[in-house]
Amino acid sequence: MHNNQTTRRTFLQTAITAASIAGTGFHSAAAAQDGKPQSPNSRLRVGAIGLRYQGSVITEKAQRYGDIVALCDVDQHVREQARAAFGSTPRIYENYVDMLAGANLDVVLIGVPDHWHVQMAADALRAGKDVYVEKPLSLTIDEGKFLRSVVKDTNKVLQVGSWQRSDSRFRLAIELIRAGRLGKLTNVDVVLGKNKVGGPFEQFKVPKHFNWNLWKGQTPDYDYIPERAHYTFRWWYDYSGGQMTDWGAHHLDIAQWGINSLPVEINATAKYPTTGSDSYDVAIDFHTTYKYANDVVMTVSDSGRNGIMFTGTAGRIFVNRGTLTGKPVEALATNPLARSDWNDYAHDNLDRPLRNGKLDAIVNHMGNFFDCITTRHAPISDVESQHRSVTTCHLGNIAQRLGRTIKWDPQTETFPEDKEAIALMSREQRSGFEVK
Repeated sequence: MHNNQTTRRTFLQTAITAASIAGTGFHSAAAAQDGKPQSPNSRLRVGAIGLRYQGSVITEKAQRYGDIVALCDVDQHVREQARAAFGSTPRIYENYVDMLAGANLDVVLIGVPDHWHVQMAADALRAGKDVYVEKPLSLTIDEGKFLRSVVKDTNKVLQVGSWQRSDSRFRLAIELIRAGRLGKLTNVDVVLGKNKVGGPFEQFKVPKHFNWNLWKGQTPDYDYIPERAHYTFRWWYDYSGGQMTDWGAHHLDIAQWGINSLPVEINATAKYPTTGSDSYDVAIDFHTTYKYANDVVMTVSDSGRNGIMFTGTAGRIFVNRGTLTGKPVEALATNPLARSDWNDYAHDNLDRPLRNGKLDAIVNHMGNFFDCITTRHAPISDVESQHRSVTTCHLGNIAQRLGRTIKWDPQTETFPEDKEAIALMSREQRSGFEVK
């Protein structure tokens, strides 16, 4: 796979040089430099990487706004099924590097496992593409810091698939908090659900249709076990972070949006399986407590009703994907929020531009992304907010693995005088697949 990585470096060097000469931001002839099509009949060209599960979902949603012209997946069966689903027109690729080099794209969608998010997003951004990347944003804290710098350097639009920010229930919860309907926020309690338990699993010969080496990327060079790949990758720390980053990238994002601060101290307890390296290795049971700079306390548990409880001095509300309840919600019937001026609630992208009389993000998450390609505004799940949210998820996993209290400096983004915790901000990366 060293040849693949050489191709990636060569491609990026050529792309960056061309961008500096042409100054067009790599948009195709059908799109202007600001991302807006040059004519009403012009549509942005979209390439998708990772077409199984959520990858196929976001690609289908993007069809409303652009033309799907390229599809990439390391599993031949998946990419051929995707081409059948999205018509015969898109070209298919095994290696995303070849897609970036060979397809004329404006937009790249990334729906792959977590350990590939940052490198693929960085390569696409540096190739001049606007990017929609699935959550969680990063595999490690240091990866998130790196991608944030790439977004800043390239000045491209990056939307993270933390779509609960675009859901009316979660947004209304945040508006209630901002409007003071809960009084002073004091506590937030989050329930994510249990991690899966399983194994030891049997090793198999790699299927001919599946590029296992490319799928592994930066992660350790383990022999092929089907449970390591596709959907169940999330129960291995090599590729993900269990529920702390899976559901946590959604619920902790909303919780922290409401808290409107950053954590400074984390304490956690967790139990881990003892069945060996061929088994799921995320925590069997976990409980984490965060203290924030503004004195709010947040707990994160794996047991209870999935969702987020916000508690303040004047009331509390509970929100999840099916519910928004509590007396402050009931009070809206007689005392609605004033919506004549959205700037009353302006903070952290709550004040998005209006679209047909509604906040654009409420239309849908993918629509917000494509709106921002046109306007060049920051999307609702921008790189800074999502890096900070998934950092909080990573902090929980680090505290759980260390089994003790850790101190976090959100300004310098490090653990003061804690070498053991600092070592867990990054991971060793397989030669030829280093994130850079």
